[in-house]
Amino acid sequence: MTDQPPSAKPGLTDADFAVHPTVFAADALKDQVVVISGGAGGIGRAIAWLVARLGAHVVVVGRDRGRLDALVTQLAGRGLKASAHTADIREPEAVNALFDAVWAAHGRIDSLVNSAGGQFPQAAIDFSVKGWNAVINTNLNGTWYMMQAAAQRWREHEHPGSIVNIVVVTTHGLYGIAHSIAARSGVIGLSRAVAVEWAPLNIRVNCVAPGVVETEGWNVYSAEARAAYPRANPMMRVGSPWDVAEASVFLAGPSARFVTGETLTVDGGGQLWGETWTTGKPAYFGGDQS
Repeated sequence: MTDQPPSAKPGLTDADFAVHPTVFAADALKDQVVVISGGAGGIGRAIAWLVARLGAHVVVVGRDRGRLDALVTQLAGRGLKASAHTADIREPEAVNALFDAVWAAHGRIDSLVNSAGGQFPQAAIDFSVKGWNAVINTNLNGTWYMMQAAAQRWREHEHPGSIVNIVVVTTHGLYGIAHSIAARSGVIGLSRAVAVEWAPLNIRVNCVAPGVVETEGWNVYSAEARAAYPRANPMMRVGSPWDVAEASVFLAGPSARFVTGETLTVDGGGQLWGETWTTGKPAYFGGDQS
């Protein structure tokens, strides 16, 4: 395997995010307010660092107050503008209270990045009702509540807005997380529909679909599955949260002002290549599992 270029180096930390090279100008998002759900997670964290470095006030949202506050402290230590809000995106009342609070504090919201979500690897035939609903409620319903709350406030204030939904690649073999495929496919379809409905409101809606990207979320997958991930795309390596962050900022910001209803795939060509088994490839298909 060849050495990975700096832009694709996995395993980045806050210290890396603070200085990592970016293609964007330092003031590309100056004075904007960007809300990021799942802001303390791997991908959400990278996006938070990037938008803050580009001049925006970043509002990181999640359920773990300690992690959110720790990130805000890290950002503030670099002279960047950030604040934290706790909210369970699965609860519409909590989501509405969140947007009311952010708008009251800043007088505007310019972009929403929905990075919150999660899943667990398991054969679909063995999903429990509770497990299925947990993934659907967070990845689909929670994303929708955030989208709708943002759009309603943009309509009320006659303010333009941009939404970026972080999904997964749904166009090729990604096995072992069928519940997430169902939810994220729903988000993609939903984004296409409202991109048209909300265009008269000057609201753009797009998705970013990461492929194999190394984050702390990898810990839920087996060592066998993780070992196979670099071979899941023709570039023969894994991606970095920074790769997803730059794609998200492209779509969220003025660089994509004529782009809406699209899904930008960031997977090293994986959707053209083959298959990804989050649970390990069964022997029936030529894998090592019985």
